[in-house]
Formats: sequence, structure tokens, C-alpha cells
Amino acid sequence: MELVVPSLDRLPAYADALRRGFWSDNIRREESAREELEKIAADPAAFVASLDDPEARGGPIKLADGSTVKRLPGYRRWMWDDGFCGNVNFRWQPGTSDLPEYVLGHLGYAVVPWKQRRGYATQALALMLPEARKLGLKHVDLTTEPDNLPSQKVITANGGYLVERFTKAAGHGGGETLLFRIEL
Repeated sequence: MELVVPSLDRLPAYADALRRGFWSDNIRREESAREELEKIAADPAAFVASLDDPEARGGPIKLADGSTVKRLPGYRRWMWDDGFCGNVNFRWQPGTSDLPEYVLGHLGYAVVPWKQRRGYATQALALMLPEARKLGLKHVDLTTEPDNLPSQKVITANGGYLVERFTKAAGHGGGETLLFRIEL
């Protein structure tokens, strides 16, 4: 498995995954997949370009409750192994390892259901940690649901440890979640 920069030539595989039940936003799920398919249909090149935004030039981010927040610098990489396997998102706040209160974590990942349990998320997270170090981050934070044991295993396999259990704000769908940290 390798992480690749999203590109127009690989976009059909990503769009197919969205149509087959994949979503990259674990909070807004089906709604986010539908929105991404609409953006792909409207302007494929603009959609691909929007996935690589290290200067935070894109518009605001829509949260689960419909509110919007300021976009942070970030980018998405696609997991690729004989086709699209999933993606990993990375966002940061320049000059600090801390994140604004409205951002749940530096990294998020999702693997297509038909390719889960093959170690793709664990490998993708491991490949992203050097990228965070290059930006001078001292740590990265990740969140997951208390019952999402596979995600917790991905994080701990990469040196993560539990920081706290907390209740997410309404903008993130509410509910209890776990905050993990990986020291860099």
C-alpha cells in the first residue's frame, strides 16, 4: 500500500468507492459522500485540487450540525493498493501542535469496507507521522468512538495513548469520544 496524492486519473476509483458506500467524513458519513459526488460531477479538477490545501485557501468546513468553521491547512492522501483502499486526512494549525477547539484531531482515516482488516489504516497513519514531524509538530491528536476498537488498535499500534474521554460538541454530532495522542 502506498499513499498517493489525489489525481484526476485516480478519481474514478474514488468516486466508485463513494457510490459503493465509502465516506471519508466519519461524522457526516453518507451526506459527505453525496456532497463529494456532486462536487466531482460539477468540476472534477476543482474537487481534486481541493484535497490538497496546505495554505487553507478553501472555504469554511461544514460540521454535522450545519454550522461552519474556519478551514485549517491540510491535505488528503489516498491509500492505494491495486486500486483505491481509503484515505487519510491531515490538518494542522501553523506554529503549534495545538488545535482549535472545533477540530477533533490532526489525522483521520477511513478504509473502504471491502478492504478492511488488511492493515491499511495502520500503515497509512505510520506514513503520515513523518509528515507531521516535518511541520514541527510535537504530537498529533486523534479521536475515535469508544466502541471503535479497530481504530483504537490503529492508533496504539503507532504509539498512541489515551489522553481523555470527553463529550463531543453538537457541531461534531455529540456523544462520547476518546482522545488519543501520538508523541513525535
